[in-house]
Amino acid sequence: MSKFNTMQAGKYYVGDLCYVMNDRWDEVCGLIITGHSCLDGNFNLADGTRFAIFSTAWGDGSYRDEQGREYWVAAGSIGCIRVEDVTDEKVRKELEDGTIKGGHVVEFEDGFDCENMEGIIRIGNVVINTKDDEEEDYCPHCGDEYCEEECMYEDEEDE
Repeated sequence: MSKFNTMQAGKYYVGDLCYVMNDRWDEVCGLIITGHSCLDGNFNLADGTRFAIFSTAWGDGSYRDEQGREYWVAAGSIGCIRVEDVTDEKVRKELEDGTIKGGHVVEFEDGFDCENMEGIIRIGNVVINTKDDEEEDYCPHCGDEYCEEECMYEDEEDE
């Protein structure tokens, strides 16, 4: 389990930060990427902007929180940043008028904790389970669902 310091109360964008921090994404990546790994946690940009970011269990895709809201992920992570700290004017306007897609603006009345518990990302009271893969995986050879064992089709070819 990864748990990090409390974030300040305020209005936050919750979602994949690449959509709202695109003008500072290189700096974000410089903070969170070490070798071939991405760090989870709370970070500060050079100008003092604070954000939290956590890797999803399955990378890119679409995930839902416990209230059924959808989050689009293109950078393999979900996080939060205060709306007032978003520097791209067009993006901030979309956040303020509610037209942003792929994430959600959430008002936190009090400071809140963020954590990633093996793919379950919690940002305050927002809980996004990125580890449950509800879609069944099917074998491209026989069409059956995968199970713990190998595909029977592959076994037949070996004979």
